[in-house]
Amino acid sequence: MKFIAVGSVALAALAEVAQAHYIFQTLTANGAKGALFQNIRPVPNNSPVTVLTDNNLRCNVNGASGTSTTTVSVAAGSTVSFTADQAVYHQGPVSFYMSEVATAASADGSSDWFKIKEIGPTFSGGQATWDMSATYSVPIPSQIPAGEYLLRIEQLAIHNPGSPPQFYISCAQVKVTGGGSGSPSPTTKIPGHVHSTDSGYTANIYNNFKSYVVPGPKVATY
Repeated sequence: MKFIAVGSVALAALAEVAQAHYIFQTLTANGAKGALFQNIRPVPNNSPVTVLTDNNLRCNVNGASGTSTTTVSVAAGSTVSFTADQAVYHQGPVSFYMSEVATAASADGSSDWFKIKEIGPTFSGGQATWDMSATYSVPIPSQIPAGEYLLRIEQLAIHNPGSPPQFYISCAQVKVTGGGSGSPSPTTKIPGHVHSTDSGYTANIYNNFKSYVVPGPKVATY
């Protein structure tokens, strides 16, 4: 796991533009790492989504259907991990969302979503440090009902103030076993979960950056 402080990379921001972007393309579930896009809907290119009203915010470009993607069974309370083709190198938060659906393979992401985890920066000595990793893990809530879900990772790159922040997104298809009878709250639609006025969306990480609120709804309770 790689952690990067804002001050150590500010001068390298322009150089990073020339690098290839990152794609979350493999899922580890039940202790086994799946093949490339086996349980994650294929992402056709590494260009980020930048428009807040774009339906591609749900599951990325061409991600409205997962008929070529396997739905993997996971136990409620277990941990799954998304792995990208390279470590994240743009500063910004990571959030995980789920949406209960009738059939994960045919769901288009227009159903309600709820946030299950968020990762923001840590602050120490007047400096912010971000978790810049290739792999991010998240527990499946033990309270949610059994059934099929879309499981979504979102890394929001806010490294270039003044330009639209960049969403790096992938959706996995999971079938939750066990679970409970909890009703997640709050829920949200995507697009619509992040607003242009959210402080965490408009933050300038290079100027008087002393606190941060991850944009989007709060992590759900049950």
